[in-house]
Amino acid sequence: MPIVTLLTDFGTADSYVAELKGVILSGAPGATLVDLTHEVPAGKVMAAQYVLSRAWHRFPAGTVHLVVVDPGVGTERRALAAECGGHRFVAPDNGVLSGLSPEARFVSLPIAPGISATFHGRDVFAPAAARLAGGGGGGAGGARLEDVGSAIADPVRSPLPTPLLLEGWIAGEVVYVDRFGTLITNIPGAQVRRIATIMIAETAVGSLRRTFADVASGEVVAFVGSGGTVEIAVRDGSAAQRLGFTVGAPVRAATR
Repeated sequence: MPIVTLLTDFGTADSYVAELKGVILSGAPGATLVDLTHEVPAGKVMAAQYVLSRAWHRFPAGTVHLVVVDPGVGTERRALAAECGGHRFVAPDNGVLSGLSPEARFVSLPIAPGISATFHGRDVFAPAAARLAGGGGGGAGGARLEDVGSAIADPVRSPLPTPLLLEGWIAGEVVYVDRFGTLITNIPGAQVRRIATIMIAETAVGSLRRTFADVASGEVVAFVGSGGTVEIAVRDGSAAQRLGFTVGAPVRAATR
């Protein structure tokens, strides 16, 4: 059974996600469809890249990952399919696949004349995902990458920010805010001194704790999240609202 994951900024109030699923299931009737999320903030490519980077490698080899966060839809930006680590990916060429390794292979998908200029997700990306998942002679049961597009060597690369190691310090930033208002940073928890005070801008949020329950309700807590990086939260509340910070806010801490 092929697996296709879906990651979009469409939300679930409209028919858009269902239309993607209908196209995929028409081309790959046996596919299992898994929603990563459809709540990426509208047009926020970096947020989509972060979510994809956390999730794709949790799936078995052969999974096809469809990403449609596409503020440039209908423009000259390319449509891509890619292969990396035994997985396939379909997405716009806007940097959302920047987290794939340098060994990843990319092809440019054809965009047929006459399709909707505002819904390439349905008319370009979903059919390609169905072909990769569902038939055509590929090793995983779907079409080969070269069967769906023309090879390219220059996909747009705009990787997530990386922290800066200074003498005795590491400086990073907030790269994602989840639905709980948790501020997720790019600072690896393993590099932070356990008793060091975490600073976001000029606001001190204390040293690293193990989990939310280590502070009282309503208090700010810093901890190493499930993705391995430092996160800042408010127990039973929202750190984004309480502290007034969002993506891009500077964060620093003393190193080990």
